[in-house]
Amino acid sequence: MSIKVYVPLDSGAVALGANEVAAAIVQKADKAGADIQVVRNGSFGMYWLEPMVEVETPRGRVAYGPVSTDDIDALFEADFLAGGAHKLFLGRTQDIPFLKSQSRLTFQRCGIIDPLSLDDYRAQDGLTGLENALKMSGADIVKAVTDSGLRGRGGAGFPTGIKWNTVREADGDQKYIVCNADEGDSGTFADRMIMEGEPFVLIEGMIIAGLATGATKGYVYTRSEYPDAIRIMNEAIEVARSAGVLGNNVLGSGKVFDMEVRMGAGAYVCGEETSLLNSMEGKRGVVRAKPPLPALQGFLGRPTVVNNVISLCSVPVILEKGPEYYRDFGMGRSRGTIPIQIAGNVKHGGLYEVGFGMTLGEIVEQIGGGTASGRPVKAVQVGGPLGAYFPRELFDTPFDYEEFAKRDGLIGHAGVVVFDDTVDMMKQARFAMEFCAIESCGKCTPCRIGSIRGTEVVDKLERGEDPELQVDLLRDLCETMKFGSLCALGGFTPYPVLSALNHFPDDFKPRALDIAAE
Repeated sequence: MSIKVYVPLDSGAVALGANEVAAAIVQKADKAGADIQVVRNGSFGMYWLEPMVEVETPRGRVAYGPVSTDDIDALFEADFLAGGAHKLFLGRTQDIPFLKSQSRLTFQRCGIIDPLSLDDYRAQDGLTGLENALKMSGADIVKAVTDSGLRGRGGAGFPTGIKWNTVREADGDQKYIVCNADEGDSGTFADRMIMEGEPFVLIEGMIIAGLATGATKGYVYTRSEYPDAIRIMNEAIEVARSAGVLGNNVLGSGKVFDMEVRMGAGAYVCGEETSLLNSMEGKRGVVRAKPPLPALQGFLGRPTVVNNVISLCSVPVILEKGPEYYRDFGMGRSRGTIPIQIAGNVKHGGLYEVGFGMTLGEIVEQIGGGTASGRPVKAVQVGGPLGAYFPRELFDTPFDYEEFAKRDGLIGHAGVVVFDDTVDMMKQARFAMEFCAIESCGKCTPCRIGSIRGTEVVDKLERGEDPELQVDLLRDLCETMKFGSLCALGGFTPYPVLSALNHFPDDFKPRALDIAAE
């Protein structure tokens, strides 16, 4: 019987050499006459250990990592195929502290199964939620999702059940489910990870959304920078269609739902739902004015659910185990689990899924292990390039939508980017304005012009040109952008700028004056 060896196909692991490691293991096994089966699984999200190689043993899967091609000979000499001792030995995979302490609901199978094996997915209770949903009315499915407390994981935190119910009750001979997989925030990779490592859970979630709302067609909109995710999603859709999970007779129920992948060109603003819909329709990715809401007039003018990948992937477990089970995780109005993506200057960068409520300090210092450089943490940006910078003084903030809002922050797509004490916060504020200027769709003046003026103001401030006036002007610009922009791109750019200005005022001293003082 072949020994199963798992080497991730996740593009993060591939970037670190996983393909070369897999090939080297196969080559060495052939020479040694070892009977192995290499399974290309998803990543568990422990990127400081990638490429992480696992071996199926009588005591369960054991892991080694990070493995390079130079380690292969020594691993075979140590009899790693039987779980032998080696300096890279990590023990049983599920006992690795970073993984063991998580509450994995959405990512429960990611890293465990062959991403393109529907049999593997079913063996891990996959499709149970869909089977339950097929026995329910659309209204009952919507009620279950509403009762679970699930909110949009793309950043807005809008209650998913309310959005679904709006589409369900809307008039329309055709309705659509659109998955927003245009993951553009810095420090985020959860959408990519699950599309590459567990694509069937997204397919299942989209079918359930279709059953709930009366939609029969779904689209996954993602970016051209995700070629591996696109390939795997397309292959998974074909597998699901061939198995009768998608198509004109979903699991023999007579219900109809099919889906496809659409690829965008990578514009950040297409993460905004109306820009995304314009792009899907072959138009320029420009924000639409609301109303009408996409739930009433969305893709091709029809009622459309637009949900983030993680929102849709959280649905199957709700239908499998019930809304009460899901709601038991979290705090306040933030229910369930949140896949936190820890990146930047951090020792243990990766994905950590847990119920809402851990403090920012616990995430950065305990889970993330502090900075990779070993220097003190100075700032943490949560929520992508438009998220606020939090200083150490705010590390007691619980990871919760409302608690972050109270402190002028946002969770967004739950990307956490860590900076040590060498970061220049004036430069970070300038980057936010410049980013907005480059990525603006140009539809509204506060975003299109305000961001350019903001970049110029920070440059003047750095040169020491009337600094008090520049600070006042920068604050005024942020106020205009925050309340006058058509969408969150211009509306949220003030968050990183003002938080940098408020929490790190010393970094905004004119540089020309500092040089003169020296």
